[in-house]
Amino acid sequence: MLYTIIKALHIIFMVSYFAGIFYLVRIFVYYKDTDEFSEDKKKILREQYIFMARRLWNIITVPAGVIMTICGLTLIFLNTGLMKMPWFHLKLTFLVALAIYHFWCWKKVLKLKELNGNTLETANIKLRQANEIATFILFLVVFTVILKFQVIEYWWQLISGFFVLVFLIMMTVKLVNKKKKK
Repeated sequence: MLYTIIKALHIIFMVSYFAGIFYLVRIFVYYKDTDEFSEDKKKILREQYIFMARRLWNIITVPAGVIMTICGLTLIFLNTGLMKMPWFHLKLTFLVALAIYHFWCWKKVLKLKELNGNTLETANIKLRQANEIATFILFLVVFTVILKFQVIEYWWQLISGFFVLVFLIMMTVKLVNKKKKK
């Protein structure tokens, strides 16, 4: 029963964490979108986006990430057999990628504060594409956890499908960005 409760908490805080990460990078995009606005409007919106990013990071994303991690480590402690499973090693690899992405987001939150309302140097399209990285990691982790041993058995079909998904999402981002410019 304890294991199931901790697993439920792990999933709940994973959802909260990803919601925070998804919206955080969207705030970076919105901040960058203000480049073409009038100075007054730009100043007001950028102050608000900085405020929102810091609150989202400090109140939702990081606490949810910490609780998610604690629950995940507790699950491993309660079921050490997970460490012998190849699919679980794959999941851990994807979580390392998530940690790197988390670090990138943290650096961007700090950068926004340092900018004092100045322009974010990262190109808009790069921010929009970076916004999808968490989606890709979420797909990889969820499919790995749900399919478990089938991920290892059908790895090439899953990788092919994943690359098609990545391609479609990236093309959609580019298409939306092109329409936005017109």
